[in-house]
Amino acid sequence: MKDERRRLLADKTPFPDDLDERLRAQFTFLVEVDQLKTVLRQSPLAAADRRENDAEHSWHLAMMVVLLAEHSDQPIDVAHTIELVLVHDLVEIYAGDTPLYDTAAGMDQQEREAVAADELFDLLPGDQARRLRALWDEFEERRTPEARFAKAMDRLQPLLLNWMARGGTWRTPGVTADDVRARKAVIGDASSSLWKAGRRLIDEGEARGWSRSAAPED
Repeated sequence: MKDERRRLLADKTPFPDDLDERLRAQFTFLVEVDQLKTVLRQSPLAAADRRENDAEHSWHLAMMVVLLAEHSDQPIDVAHTIELVLVHDLVEIYAGDTPLYDTAAGMDQQEREAVAADELFDLLPGDQARRLRALWDEFEERRTPEARFAKAMDRLQPLLLNWMARGGTWRTPGVTADDVRARKAVIGDASSSLWKAGRRLIDEGEARGWSRSAAPED
């Protein structure tokens, strides 16, 4: 029920009573997702000494799709893939960011984000709520070439930022270069050439001491 929802940003300065109902719902959603700019990720920016936020991350992914689509192993619809990367992190407004290498936090990530998706997308008119939820589900399920490429961009983008930071989150306590390779291998599901380049950066980062090599077995 709409009255049971949390207090929304739009409630701080309510829209005029005579505003079109559909437009009111759309404006309310657009104001609510402004919160994406406040959700901090772990990745450091290349251009400033701070961490990036989810809105910056999503924009960067959209630009990567435009520029790197030619490297997809399968033909993709670029516009549709951009929609996927712009929608995929919106749920973190309510669910929060889950660091890639935080195993404990990742245990209930799927459940938390599904609940957040229900709550957030329901702010929209029914047809748009269903469309955005379908986009979010498509990204999570990775059953289409577009979703696989979108996921690849989601893993490649912080790899580039960590390279620029000479380690960044690769230096997370307990994380090894092999852990990084395992977490990033999904890039290869969409693009063999981009995964080859990604592995090259990870390997070189390890060689330079920017990530930990796995301890040799006895």
